[in-house]
Amino acid sequence: MEGITEGVNKMNISENQKRNRIQVSNTKKSLFFYVNLAKRYMQQFNEVELSALGMAIATVVTVAEILKNNGFAVEKKIRTLTVDMRDEPGARPVPKAKIEILLGKTENFDELMAAEAEQREFGESEEQN
Repeated sequence: MEGITEGVNKMNISENQKRNRIQVSNTKKSLFFYVNLAKRYMQQFNEVELSALGMAIATVVTVAEILKNNGFAVEKKIRTLTVDMRDEPGARPVPKAKIEILLGKTENFDELMAAEAEQREFGESEEQN
């Protein structure tokens, strides 16, 4: 019975790690889509992992820098690696660069988020008047 519980705990941990991961593409969404999504993930999980392949690496680095420079995040870990990707089943694997950046909340993250929400509400009430 002990082994089953241990396996379930390990499974929950790896599922949780995947839930706070954002896989960034350089074509599908805007930069600020990823910035705002990362903020929401940090609110929910206290940290977020941004990952990207190839040309999208620059987007991930930019998103991380925006979050750090605006006081929302601190860098916890950066990992670079090469992964083999196949363009189609049966094709020869092509090595691609990959980056994973783990960001955590800063001490004043919640204050900054509250101030941002207040600013949005103020802007919306100004528009209605």
